[in-house]
Amino acid sequence: MIPRAVANDLSSTKKSILLIGPRQTGKSTLIRALAPDLIVNLANESDYLLFSSRPNELIQRLSPLGKASIFIDEIQRVPSLLNTIQALIDENPGKYKFYLTGSSARKLKRGHANLLPGRIHKYTLTPLLLSEIETQKTVQNPDARLLAYGSLPGIWTEADTKDLERTLLSYAGTYVREEVQAEALTRNLEGFSRFLFSAALSATKYLDFTKLSSESGITRSSAMRYFEILEDTLLFHRVNSFSKSETRRLVQHPRYIMFDNGVLNALLANFTVSQDRIGFLFENLFISQLISFIETHQKSWRVSSYRTENSAEVDLILEMENEIWAIELKASENVSKFDLKGLKSFADYYGRPHRSLIAYMGEHVRQIEDTLVLPWKSIFKELLMCVEN
Repeated sequence: MIPRAVANDLSSTKKSILLIGPRQTGKSTLIRALAPDLIVNLANESDYLLFSSRPNELIQRLSPLGKASIFIDEIQRVPSLLNTIQALIDENPGKYKFYLTGSSARKLKRGHANLLPGRIHKYTLTPLLLSEIETQKTVQNPDARLLAYGSLPGIWTEADTKDLERTLLSYAGTYVREEVQAEALTRNLEGFSRFLFSAALSATKYLDFTKLSSESGITRSSAMRYFEILEDTLLFHRVNSFSKSETRRLVQHPRYIMFDNGVLNALLANFTVSQDRIGFLFENLFISQLISFIETHQKSWRVSSYRTENSAEVDLILEMENEIWAIELKASENVSKFDLKGLKSFADYYGRPHRSLIAYMGEHVRQIEDTLVLPWKSIFKELLMCVEN
């Protein structure tokens, strides 16, 4: 099993754990490796039916045990269990440690779930981070593989290209069937399928819901609601526009980033990293990795984008505790002064000290005027040092 950055926190804390993340990020594998005393798998239909119909089932199973750790997988399927878990934690201080996992924040919200404030620590498990990938030395040309196939653990360790493509295509189809149809998130499955394809085509772009709804053949209100579903089921991340005291009008449309490049390409049924696709694939990879990094290390950093009505753009603005980084992404080994246009516009707009960076696919650190040009992976190494220090 590939070592995960959150593993030490999960095992060392005395608090119970809620671990959420998209399907196939390795939640169950990670918790099972901690050797819990009792496992309840609510993805299993018999367990689901038993625990949803018998409120005292968990109490009865725990009665013969002493101090114990309990793993409940896919807790969002029976959110009422959280009330029982709260009672067990409150009435038996220090006796039970619960590991709860879930793949949909939406189901917990819809079920008005008790998320046990003060009693449970919440963590997010994402696709593999660069720091986790770099512990694996067997993958050739890792950048190309990340762009095409992403970093879900089971995909990253799969050697056969045809097998991993089939797995990713199945993942995309399973999501529509299980997350949407089985959970009755929408009755218009055909419309949602068209929308999901259009949404994947729109990854990293500034979204116009009116245009997207027209392309998908659905209403604008449906398009907005469907994007909420994609956010709540953890498949897409919203990146809002950078904001400060308005001295110049900025474009307010958000951008949406797919959580994993492999799933993005599977939704589009295209795994090629061609010249006409590499730009948006690199942007999606970099920004999704950044969001995953922030979630994994539980930082309150804010990720946004900058675009003026005159189309001056910076791909992302990272607001940390004590500084701001403006980062332009360049899916190339060549960078010129022309690539500084958006960064100069942001510097003029923001008017305060900040770091101006270009993340590119070359190997060498360079300087162009007051902008540092860095190999893209080195930015994540810097961020890791910020977290560790």
